[in-house]
Amino acid sequence: MLLFSAALFAQTTQTYVLDKPYKVERIAPPKGKKVKNVILMIGDGMSLMHIYSAWTANRGHLWLENAQYTGLSKTYCTNKLITDSGAGGTALATGHKTKYHAVGVDPDGKPLESLCTLAKKKGLATGIAVTCRLWDATPADFLCHNIDRDQEQEITADYANVDVDYVFGGGAKFFEHRDDGRNIFNELQQKGYHISRSWNDLQQWNGGKVFAVPYDVDTPLPDERGDLLARASMKGIELMNRNKKGFFMMVEGAQLDDYGHFNQLDMLMKETHDFDRTIGRIMQWAAQDGETLVVVTADHETGGLTLLGGDLAQGKIECNFSTKSHSGVMVPVYAFGPGWENFSGFMENSDIFWKIKKLMNL
Repeated sequence: MLLFSAALFAQTTQTYVLDKPYKVERIAPPKGKKVKNVILMIGDGMSLMHIYSAWTANRGHLWLENAQYTGLSKTYCTNKLITDSGAGGTALATGHKTKYHAVGVDPDGKPLESLCTLAKKKGLATGIAVTCRLWDATPADFLCHNIDRDQEQEITADYANVDVDYVFGGGAKFFEHRDDGRNIFNELQQKGYHISRSWNDLQQWNGGKVFAVPYDVDTPLPDERGDLLARASMKGIELMNRNKKGFFMMVEGAQLDDYGHFNQLDMLMKETHDFDRTIGRIMQWAAQDGETLVVVTADHETGGLTLLGGDLAQGKIECNFSTKSHSGVMVPVYAFGPGWENFSGFMENSDIFWKIKKLMNL
């Protein structure tokens, strides 16, 4: 029996080598204490094991290491120990734990105000940039309201009612090809939004509020899209930073979760490294700005990833997955910039909302 188990275990181990490691620099953090802007970055399904595996593959370097403070977040939801992106993201967005699969609502289905809503009420700019479809759970947690994340067309219709300055993601399919015959893009246009259907168009946009949805479903794979998430995030920062009162932005590395579910180590590492490089671009900007807090965390862990071996000098990792679903491990919280000292130790995932709300005086 032991021999059989060992053989079975060996067959499930996957190996990955990052052929071309990328350069990472040390960033001097800003010395001021004023928090004008907050950028909340969510690696969907990202655990310490994902981060340490990615660190090993990149020969012992990640941009994420520039964070000055680290904490741990407890991710359970109201009716399940193992949460999902709906409930996990809602806790981050609204400060309230909710039931499994709910987005932007409490366990009874009552809409909750998110950091985007509160920041907008204060006169700040708000925005999101994600690599998934906009009807997916995490972006919906911040801008929509539904008791069931699987109500995809209903969630997409909610975007017609949002008050937000910058949106980038996929999911054009349910904005214009709908069972109810509505065209959400047209409705948004009538409310003063520029609808951008390509990166080139967004890159040239220099005006007001914009919905950038270049893809029918998710954005392309990392090898195809390159540094799209970083570019989309920086475009949003450029536009929102014109607001003298400040801005709140949520950035999600969404497809980490997909490859955790698929148990595909190579794609998972590509997504994790893409997210890390995006973190680096944003931290570099935040350090220059001096009044921007960057918080990086996850909504839950996906795949039960375990690092079993490898070679740091070669960038080689040997890993195993224990599930194709989510696991119950706590997830890390990283902070860079003014207010960073508030994000150490153990915390509920919902605490992150309250810390940001207080620092921004929302």
